[in-house]
Amino acid sequence: MASPGEAILALHGKRTTGQSIRTQNVMAAVAISNVVKSSLGPVGLDKMLVDDVGDVTVTNDGATILKLLEVEHPAGKILVDLAQLQDEEIGDGTTSVVVVAAELLKAADELVQKKIHPTNIINGYRLACKEAIRYMTENLSFPVEELDKGLIIKTAKTSISSKLIGSESDFFAEMCVDATMAVKRTDRAGKVTFPINTINVLKARGQSSKESMLINGYALNCTRASEAMPRKILNAKIACLDFSLQKTKMHLGISVVVEDPTKLEAVRREELEITKRRVEKIIKSGANVILTTGGIDDLCLKQFVEAGAMAVRRCTKNDLKRIAKGTGATLTSSLATLEGDELFESSLLGNAEEVVQERVSDDELILIKGTKAKSCASIILRGANDVMLDEMERSVHDALCVVKRVLEGKKLVVGGGSVETALDVYLENFALNLTSREQLAVAAFADALLVIPKTLATNAAQDAISLLAKLRAFHNKSQNDKKFEDLKWSGLDLVEGIVRQNKDAGIFEPLISKVKSLKFATEAAITILRIDDLIKLNKVDKKGRDEDECTNKISKLATVHVDKNTNGAQRLTNENKFISSKQKFKPAVGEFKRCRICKKMTHHIAANYCQDCAYQKGICPMCGRKQIETCKYRQSLT
Repeated sequence: MASPGEAILALHGKRTTGQSIRTQNVMAAVAISNVVKSSLGPVGLDKMLVDDVGDVTVTNDGATILKLLEVEHPAGKILVDLAQLQDEEIGDGTTSVVVVAAELLKAADELVQKKIHPTNIINGYRLACKEAIRYMTENLSFPVEELDKGLIIKTAKTSISSKLIGSESDFFAEMCVDATMAVKRTDRAGKVTFPINTINVLKARGQSSKESMLINGYALNCTRASEAMPRKILNAKIACLDFSLQKTKMHLGISVVVEDPTKLEAVRREELEITKRRVEKIIKSGANVILTTGGIDDLCLKQFVEAGAMAVRRCTKNDLKRIAKGTGATLTSSLATLEGDELFESSLLGNAEEVVQERVSDDELILIKGTKAKSCASIILRGANDVMLDEMERSVHDALCVVKRVLEGKKLVVGGGSVETALDVYLENFALNLTSREQLAVAAFADALLVIPKTLATNAAQDAISLLAKLRAFHNKSQNDKKFEDLKWSGLDLVEGIVRQNKDAGIFEPLISKVKSLKFATEAAITILRIDDLIKLNKVDKKGRDEDECTNKISKLATVHVDKNTNGAQRLTNENKFISSKQKFKPAVGEFKRCRICKKMTHHIAANYCQDCAYQKGICPMCGRKQIETCKYRQSLT
């Protein structure tokens, strides 16, 4: 018997409707939220994730945790995608957006159970989100003109404080700010951008995390192709090649007919000469640093050594793209011209002040310093093991994203639960002015935002109820009395367990991060809330389906028995059995014969010929008499 909210469909599936499916979706979202909730905040805990092959990941990054989980419920997958979207768009705040979305769903489910229609809740949520963003932008943010580098560093520290490297937040925050400013770009329209994806982050095991370093240039995790090459080249002319400089070999399928055996050596010699001529053209263009994604032949290495050039092989294509942008080089995939010749011009080269191979820990790195076209930066992280280095890389990535958003968005808000509490107080007062059913949804939206300061206090082992009551009282006073307007910067001090002025304490977050988080969480909650019907189809056995299709296509295909008639021909007898077209036709026992052409034993119907020989003679191997194109038995099988 199916439950009242479920129905069995004729299309081999199960349908769940009404409040039943809505409750299931909310439970799935809350379960996902509970996984990451304890990792929120500067004193949040880490998660250890072990995959099916035994690889261990230790992290408190919400997007990484959810990405490594195998979520099966459709509503849970929506929250996983939500965290990934927040990570791609903003880089930080992935845990917060999932927690808020789940809390909005929980509040909406309670309203639905009180007979409030989902459409009224959706309209109320959208109204509350729009009003919250407007109030946050106008009253709770301040422009970047008030900032200096020290305050931007404090913004990066706010992001790093909840990570593994939180104890070294001063060191890494300054490093991330310097790296982001080093890749500053200004286009022709005067727009300033900070493409942090051009910052190369390398990891080297050994020493402490404070031994990490920022390099004003591009660090390439490769070495010289030969020790005879110079370790350092000044005023470098860099060639970026996306092809191999190994001996040229003919492609498969190409054959060369040589009548004179002495000319065979000439063919081999020409294969080498082709590559040698390519190297000569590259050297003549003035290149003294050659970077290639492929290998380099030993004979070519000799040419580079004699020319005093540095050659680096097996570089990744992604690295070469970044180096080409920074140095002004052109990533070349072939030397061929439209005329059919091969040419390498000096205009394809990039420029840098210095290219040097240096030793970092146990690894040798190629450092490209002073790139001419665009500035580059690289960060080399040091740590005890791979698990720690991976988490450090994720932490640095989040901090870089935060600094980028601050420099591009030019507006900040105060962290520590300050914004969410201020919005809660404002939206509660705003809801009282509404006379429609949306009033309840706006009030529920306001209450849901309090999950952030409540979770922050709980994870810090503080009294969440008393802290939240004090914080709400401060913000209520700031919104109702202009004398206490400065109280709108009040937030939580999770170390001391008090309410303080977080603007003076330097707890900042980018405004765009809060705006995007609120928008994404609201839209995700609305998407799940709109669902009132779930149809889940059963898995269909592909093998069984193929056989059914084959049975319908070939009506009453007969099991084959072979009988001989007077003229030696063979005939088919039908029985009430069906077979698949993939099955082999076998005659009765004792009807195996030897093929007249190849002399192999055959068990096909045309027992005088095997299948291959029958096709060569143009007769049908099914009946042994008619041409393949006109045989009715063969047509029925296809």
